[in-house]
Amino acid sequence: MKPFVKSNKNDFVDAEAIAEAVERKNMRFVPIKTDDQLDLQAIHRVRDRLISRRTAVINQLRAFLLERGMVFAQKPAKLKAAMADILENAEADLTPQMRNLIDMLWNEWKLVEQQIEELNDELERISASDAGCTRIRQIPGIGPIVATAIVAAVGNGAAFRKGREFAAWLGIVPRQYSTGGKAKLLGISKRGNVYLRKILIHGARAVVLRSKRDRIAMGAWMTSLETRAPRNVLIVATAHKLARIAWAVLSTGQDYRAVPEALTV
Repeated sequence: MKPFVKSNKNDFVDAEAIAEAVERKNMRFVPIKTDDQLDLQAIHRVRDRLISRRTAVINQLRAFLLERGMVFAQKPAKLKAAMADILENAEADLTPQMRNLIDMLWNEWKLVEQQIEELNDELERISASDAGCTRIRQIPGIGPIVATAIVAAVGNGAAFRKGREFAAWLGIVPRQYSTGGKAKLLGISKRGNVYLRKILIHGARAVVLRSKRDRIAMGAWMTSLETRAPRNVLIVATAHKLARIAWAVLSTGQDYRAVPEALTV
């Protein structure tokens, strides 16, 4: 609406700009989410906040223990395995006050971990009962978390005319700065839904790093791209491909059919 505001901002000028924008044939409108989509979106937002809280608790625990000369490997599993020994070891250089604080943080960590697991189980249950989620879960790299996040964000994908529009909305297509007939492509635009883009890239990373490429349709394409592009470029390109496939599956209502892609020389 902002490009249609003619002068200073007031209610009359805003209403006129809205009326003019609505009449444009090339305007794109956001469809209203259903109650189920809003519930799914809420679950993902709470889960994302709990994960941030868990990271903050772990970082604070590490900082307190580091001040007492206790250093652990970067993985949380190493610190989790050592927590019982830290709290029970009387020879550890911890004051009673610090020991109580660490015990409180450890209990908070376990509580947040339990809440995250409960939300993961709920997302698994929803994705197993929803037809759209079940179909896109057949795509490599898309599990219950990514599937429910996509369905919560776009429903059946009717807001987009093609898969590239969906990928552009996610911000995983090259940013363009072209003039005078000279096309210049930059890094990805990073527009749109930050959370969905993040977890979709995580799913693509799992496909790139852990999948057996001779068993998936896009395996040959990934191997070919890996020879001429950095690893992170390959991961984002895979996320782009997964997003377009997911849109095609949702918009057509058909199951995912893996078709090996022909390599171009």
